[in-house]
Amino acid sequence: MATLSFLCYREYARITGLFRERTISLIVVIGILFITFAALDNWYRLFVALFPLTVALIATGGLIPDQPKGYIQRVGLGVLGFALFGSALGNLGYMANDWNYRPILLLIIFAVELNDIFAYICGYLFGHRKFVPNTSPNKTVAGALGAIVLTTPLFALGAHFVWFGTALDTPVRLLGLGVIVSVVGQFGDLMLSSIKRDLGLKDTAKLIPGHGGILDRFDSLILVAPAMFHYVNYFVGFAAGQPQRIFSGWEI
Repeated sequence: MATLSFLCYREYARITGLFRERTISLIVVIGILFITFAALDNWYRLFVALFPLTVALIATGGLIPDQPKGYIQRVGLGVLGFALFGSALGNLGYMANDWNYRPILLLIIFAVELNDIFAYICGYLFGHRKFVPNTSPNKTVAGALGAIVLTTPLFALGAHFVWFGTALDTPVRLLGLGVIVSVVGQFGDLMLSSIKRDLGLKDTAKLIPGHGGILDRFDSLILVAPAMFHYVNYFVGFAAGQPQRIFSGWEI
């Protein structure tokens, strides 16, 4: 997850020009490293504290060039970059502390990909009315609704087996989680589309011929990760009962 976070941030910093702000970029990179360490260490308190602390450091680092002109822009870009590619994606890494992490992560990835596929198919078959034409001309209302209708029950069924017998395993809560994954996944896609439209770009990179960069492939996952993490954490938690290790590896 750290590798994915760095690759996504690299593309983001390049297209926004944030890479020129070396102090802020360094703080973001260090923040991602600490997020990774907190996840590996199963240190939840540090994991939660890192977002406000890193934001404060980014705001402070933006003062170093002593250039008030553009301060809001460079700090805002830095905070957004860390929020999306450090904090948000870091939630997936933290989920791996759970004893049942394999089916959880596979369920998320498959659900997000199926959600995109369902949106495309429903939009192609039934789409006439555009959803947000200025942001994403190909998105339709039928595609968005179709993805919700199809993804939600499939995800709820898979989640039933993953969290069988837990407080989360009720029809209402599982369907609610399915709706969140579908809706938030689509907004993650629209978020990146809006960033690219704002910058006048088609893709964030040319790493994958015909598909753009890493960020183009994982845009839906960015917002799904924190939404699902906190929803599930509210009912059953992640890594409940797993040992916490701090620095030296000693269990406490």
